[in-house]
Amino acid sequence: MNDQDHPNPAYTHDFVKTYQGLIAFGWDRETDEQSIICYLQMFADDTLMKTLAGRLTDSEINDIQNLIHRLLKAHLTEPEYHRLFLKEDHR
Repeated sequence: MNDQDHPNPAYTHDFVKTYQGLIAFGWDRETDEQSIICYLQMFADDTLMKTLAGRLTDSEINDIQNLIHRLLKAHLTEPEYHRLFLKEDHR
């Protein structure tokens, strides 16, 4: 399935495909921010997720969902949540 055939082609992982810098944590804030983008985009890779999802415990799935939910709730307004995470035109 290519991007045009995807049910919601608005989701992208372009940063990790083009980033040429260091992927490391603890050097400086800019490198940390770029590294977390790469890590999360690499983590969300379809092939990795298909392999990993079935191996996660119920508790691990719950932990990941809770962490993501907590971060989204803490750092996004409701309109940003709908626009950026759900890719909805929420007004």
